[in-house]
Amino acid sequence: MLAIRLTAEPDRLDTLALPVRSGGTAAAPAEPLATSVALPDEVADEAAQLLPLARFTGRTSEVRVQLRPGRMPDRLLLVGVGEADEVGWRAAGAALARAGKDETHITLGLPVGVTPEAVRALVEGLLLGSYRFRLGEDADPPELTGVDLAVTAPETYERAVEVARTTARMTWLARDLTNMPSSVKNPQWFAAQIAAAAADLPGVGLRVREPEELAAEGFGGILTVGGGSASGPRLVELDWHPADARTHVVLVGKGITFDTGGISIKPVPAMKLMRKDMAGAAAVVAATLGAAALRLPVRVTTLAPLAENMVSGGAFRPGDIVRHYGGLTSETTNSDAEGRLVLADALAYAVRELKPDLLIDLATLTGANSVALGSRTGALYSDNDQLAKDLLAAIDAAGESAWRMPLPADYVEHLGSDLADLHSAPRQGAGSVLAALYLREFTGELCDRWLHLDMSAPSWSDRDDAELARGATGWGVRGLLRWLATLT
Repeated sequence: MLAIRLTAEPDRLDTLALPVRSGGTAAAPAEPLATSVALPDEVADEAAQLLPLARFTGRTSEVRVQLRPGRMPDRLLLVGVGEADEVGWRAAGAALARAGKDETHITLGLPVGVTPEAVRALVEGLLLGSYRFRLGEDADPPELTGVDLAVTAPETYERAVEVARTTARMTWLARDLTNMPSSVKNPQWFAAQIAAAAADLPGVGLRVREPEELAAEGFGGILTVGGGSASGPRLVELDWHPADARTHVVLVGKGITFDTGGISIKPVPAMKLMRKDMAGAAAVVAATLGAAALRLPVRVTTLAPLAENMVSGGAFRPGDIVRHYGGLTSETTNSDAEGRLVLADALAYAVRELKPDLLIDLATLTGANSVALGSRTGALYSDNDQLAKDLLAAIDAAGESAWRMPLPADYVEHLGSDLADLHSAPRQGAGSVLAALYLREFTGELCDRWLHLDMSAPSWSDRDDAELARGATGWGVRGLLRWLATLT
């Protein structure tokens, strides 16, 4: 991870970056922002003259490299920050990290009066944009190891940089877990990674239930889904419980470490990226560890039901009846609708045993999410207007995207079954909506304090895009951390 340093007296100016704000119109051209530190002679004038010649617009993610042989700095980077809001600074940081990957060090001059929020977004962009996942040796590793942020009164921004660094580190963790091929990543491995990540954080409790304990306590959904695999399921319970906490939040994340679809097997194109089907579990685990690292005064308990949905003689069949934790039963006519079965167990356990103030689940649950909202936006469901509003605001501020969807009463009848309490995957109606309505049935007395995020689409990116790197995005970590920080 890049070393980020705040300094009022930069001592390395061989590669200097300057932010440029977009003018927006031809009558108001782009302009370099006045920096808070003294620049070498003529650099500011040169940058201003270069902008129209280079047709530099200052839009987010735009970078221009100007070589200056024999002068200091010998490389000048102009970086577009758009409207200089958090979105613009975050994208600028990511663009700078990519454009400067062949440099060893960059000094970025920040403008007078830059806000801590802007610095936080910039640092998040620098760190998230520099992310790379490799199992073997990297044939072309970036040279860039450090960025100095030249500001007045560096102490003003220390907390912002700390929060950004922790947020990025936890997003990296979620990306690493999600990107890991399922030849390595089974439920046992995933649980071990969580234990290792939590080991150095004081105040974090961890319990991992193995198959025997799951059977003894009645976690029928998790056992059913994991029954077809040689790698047995797990239920990870992670708890951050500070003494000054006034609110208790339970986060639940779907943790299917690979999804073949089971007997209702997926076609190959739909199966090839199913190593990402545990991105919800990765996000809630990383957010909980982030809350602990930042010492947020809120109790967070995370439940990560982990299973591998495989095809074998032990796999569950379409038409089987599953008895969940707490006693509700489901008719399962599609073994590729497995995520909701493990989530149902975890939600029921949270309501019955943990009794939190708020209950949130994240899941790569349905392909219908992307049909409705495209590739960058999660679907949010809740009957609690204030909770939905607060979490949407945090997600937006963090640079992620979600859209609130309805929970229509007339769809509930589709959940009826002749054999069980519920039909887990009815054919009628909108798939993402029905999955949310099914999960709501397991929230009991917390149904008015529950929120579900279907984040199948934004959990993965096919290309580098601003702070997103190709592959797993770690979606949800940033939004959850922003939201948890408001619960004081």
